[in-house]
Amino acid sequence: MRRRTFHRAVFTAAGLYNILWGLWSVADPQWLFRLAGMPLANHPAVFACLGMVIGLYGILYLDVARVPERGRLVAAVGLAGKILGPIGMFWLIATGVWPPSPAVLCVTNDLIWWFPFALYLHDSSRGQILFFAPKTSQQDMKLTSPREDKCAKNKI
Repeated sequence: MRRRTFHRAVFTAAGLYNILWGLWSVADPQWLFRLAGMPLANHPAVFACLGMVIGLYGILYLDVARVPERGRLVAAVGLAGKILGPIGMFWLIATGVWPPSPAVLCVTNDLIWWFPFALYLHDSSRGQILFFAPKTSQQDMKLTSPREDKCAKNKI
């Protein structure tokens, strides 16, 4: 894989960042609201649950770092979340539900990862359509073993 060492470093960093962010959010689910000067959440467990999910993504990112050749789906889902997250944040700010102050979160959680995740998807795609599995040979697609094929040909 092209730039394998770089991709391993990126997904190691992303994994550790997400695990630490998730742990912090579970331990103190009101931190973002205090930091942004917003009223504290009525149901902090919802934000703690978000922290848990983000932390679990971190474990998946560490697996991509371990074996980058098999991480395309995880990276694609991760990048989709990192694109949709800022869209949701922009909507909350544009509609006046949230003030602009928490938007800085999108920089560290999302925007800085767009290029390296997209580059990884490009490098790992080998010219294939982004979300589909790698091409397989005709032999890989067979559901029977070579011995079973031989038996079938010889009608044994």
